[in-house]
Amino acid sequence: MTIHEVADLHKRVERYEAAVDELRASHQDIKDVLTDQVLFERWQQLGAELGFTANRSAAPRDISALNHQPEMSESWG
Repeated sequence: MTIHEVADLHKRVERYEAAVDELRASHQDIKDVLTDQVLFERWQQLGAELGFTANRSAAPRDISALNHQPEMSESWG
């Protein structure tokens, strides 16, 4: 292999590694979104089994928003 071919190979490996890192990060982002959605739907299902109803438009867009609510709304009573 020539020096040019070795340099080209190194660049290709770097691009491949960067693409794999980006793919892993995207996979984790998607996994987090899907997990949040599944957890919310399960939480809603459990609430329905207990006789509670939730307004879908009032659903938090981010699971962490649940930690900032001081108490449940009156609609749950």
